[in-house]
Amino acid sequence: MRSLIVEDEFTSMMQIKYFLEEYGRCDIAMNGAEAIEAYSTAMVAKQPYDLICLDIRLPKKDGHQVLKEIRRIEGENGRSSAGAAKIFMTTVLTDMRIASSYGVNVCDEYLAKPIEKEKLVEKLRLHKLIR
Repeated sequence: MRSLIVEDEFTSMMQIKYFLEEYGRCDIAMNGAEAIEAYSTAMVAKQPYDLICLDIRLPKKDGHQVLKEIRRIEGENGRSSAGAAKIFMTTVLTDMRIASSYGVNVCDEYLAKPIEKEKLVEKLRLHKLIR
């Protein structure tokens, strides 16, 4: 599994990276602009990401802007929803209904921070990213 972790808070980024490294390569982006650049580069190299863990609150472009841009890039490159990256939005927001109202039908999951390994693994299995 190839993952992109988009997180501007170092502790959260390292925690998610630690959890995901067990399952494959993890790349890091510290802001929205870096995330779009990393995603575009991966598409050009024909090495797309299987999973993107995307923080909602980011500098330079917020998570919802990044999400829309990634889905646009996928569409332009002929990646159907079946072949699209799984995107797990991460948030410190306590009301997940507010968070999820922003990205209806464009992301795959919402995870509240701090991320719990068991919950993350459960979602990876649910989306058939791991066994």
